[in-house]
Amino acid sequence: MNILITGAKGFVGKNLCAELKNIRDGKARTYKLSGDLNIMEFDKDSKPEELDEYCKQADFVFNLAGVNRPEDPKEFMEGNFGFASTLLDTLKRHGNHCPVMISSSTQAALDNPYGESKRAGEQLMRKYAAETGAKVIIYRFPNLFGKWCRPNYNSVVATFCNNIANDLTIKINDASAVLHLAYIDDVVHELIAAISGEEHYEGEFASIPVVHETTLGHIVDLLNQFKESREKRSIPDMSDPFTKKLYATYLSYLPTDKFSYPLKMNIDNRGSFTEIIRTLDRGQFSVNISKPHITKGQHWHHTKNEKFCVVSGKGVIRFRKIGTDKVIEYPVTGDKIEVVDIPTGYTHNIENTGDSDMVTFMWCNEPFDPEHPDTYFEEV
Repeated sequence: MNILITGAKGFVGKNLCAELKNIRDGKARTYKLSGDLNIMEFDKDSKPEELDEYCKQADFVFNLAGVNRPEDPKEFMEGNFGFASTLLDTLKRHGNHCPVMISSSTQAALDNPYGESKRAGEQLMRKYAAETGAKVIIYRFPNLFGKWCRPNYNSVVATFCNNIANDLTIKINDASAVLHLAYIDDVVHELIAAISGEEHYEGEFASIPVVHETTLGHIVDLLNQFKESREKRSIPDMSDPFTKKLYATYLSYLPTDKFSYPLKMNIDNRGSFTEIIRTLDRGQFSVNISKPHITKGQHWHHTKNEKFCVVSGKGVIRFRKIGTDKVIEYPVTGDKIEVVDIPTGYTHNIENTGDSDMVTFMWCNEPFDPEHPDTYFEEV
């Protein structure tokens, strides 16, 4: 199947091309679309003869080319309406009546140069469909966000993500302003569904099924939380779909020399203990390193519970139920990674029985609170 994508180097085009190539190469199996895909990419630096050849071969066309912020408002009509005319004329010249998708905007309902150019493109597509019988799919996209979106261009989310991640100032005109946002992965999934004729509609226009409504102030609050999360060792609420998508977007704007960040290692002669992540609802995640023949622990909890997972070295975890004498032992090794639950009411310890450092990944059901530690010393 030959798929032509105009505007292939733009935000939507780049993401769509990447996922279609994943499908083509057998790396993405969540779609009904399959088979031999030939992805023909056309952008503003491509040669006109390439468009002519692509229009001759195309089985489906995504027209994502467009102008968003030209120096001269007249370029809106030239870039959005003019190129669409050229594309459709080329398809007609080759007698190719394959389906054509066009990316319009919710601003097509507004009387401004950009909206007028988008509306003209929609009318052109409908006229083309009436003349040729070709299937035409018109999407009026809301504001879009996600990785690879150009900051300081036409996306406030991209701009704020970039600036906050890079310690640059942001300007908020109206924190209560309501935005309707579609995430790029949701957009790409919908566009790929359209190839198989399974696009979604809202009235006369094809639509993205998942659109998030939020305020500018809420976006800024979340982005500041994301930035602070490194110092606080916290993780955003991934159960909220918008937060999950915005956090993924934010991370894509991190400066390349700041992908890593330091953690506080609590070091003594026994080894070290390092907290990695703490959450209010999913507990605390840490790494414990024990020197050879060192025993740690020797305490029990009323309600606090843990999971230990030795990933390197070897040792033994011992338990004794409070009020009894019987000691239970669980050998552990990085050669056979498994999780050992630490139940409440059992004093416990972990000993490194090897000759090298033992590394243990630890989860606790709650972040450590020095005011209420729920930890009581008692040797196993």
